[in-house]
Order: sequence, then structure tokens, then C-alpha cells
Amino acid sequence: MTRAKRGFKARRRRNRILNQAEGFFGSRHKLFRQANEVVHKSWVYAYIGRRLRRRDMRRLWIARINAGARLNGTTYSKLIAGLKKAQVELDRKILADLAVADPKGFSAVVKLACP
Repeated sequence: MTRAKRGFKARRRRNRILNQAEGFFGSRHKLFRQANEVVHKSWVYAYIGRRLRRRDMRRLWIARINAGARLNGTTYSKLIAGLKKAQVELDRKILADLAVADPKGFSAVVKLACP
């Protein structure tokens, strides 16, 4: 009876993890067991980071919309409420781009929402 060493499939699984651990410090990029722990932890951090990035971008958009709204004599909350009442379907990303890149167009949107 021969011992099963798993061979190709196990080596491929280990190498996949070790390749993802490339650049990590010390034995964390050389030894499979340590690399496995830190790679899994890095996946968790990446997942959290993606959520934080969305949160940060939304905050940035709101700040830009608020600045543009105040230049047009209203506030962010009044502008958003007016847009909902006027049934204008522009999301915050587009509104923020308008406020930065096209102030005249943003003023037209503000006049539509807050007559």
C-alpha cells in the first residue's frame, strides 16, 4: 500500500495562497500555514475596505452637493427633499459631478428642485 501525497492538486492550492502572500514580511510569504492565515485575514480587510470606500465616496458626494447647493442659496437637505418632490431621479454621484464640472447645469437642477 502506498501513501497518498495529494500531489498536483494540493501543490496548486498551496501555490495559489503563496502567490497571494507575495510581498508579505518574513516567513508570511514563504510558509504555507502562516501565509494561509494572513491571506485569509487580508481578504477580510479587503472586504471591509470596499465597504469603507463606498461610505467615504458617499460622504464626499454629499459634501460637494452641499457646497454647490449653498452657492445657489439652499442647503443639501432642502435640495434633496425638493428633488424627491419634483421626482428627479439623479443620484448623488451625478449631482456631485454636476456641482463640480458644470455649475450652470447644477444651478438649473437646483432651480427645478427649489423654485
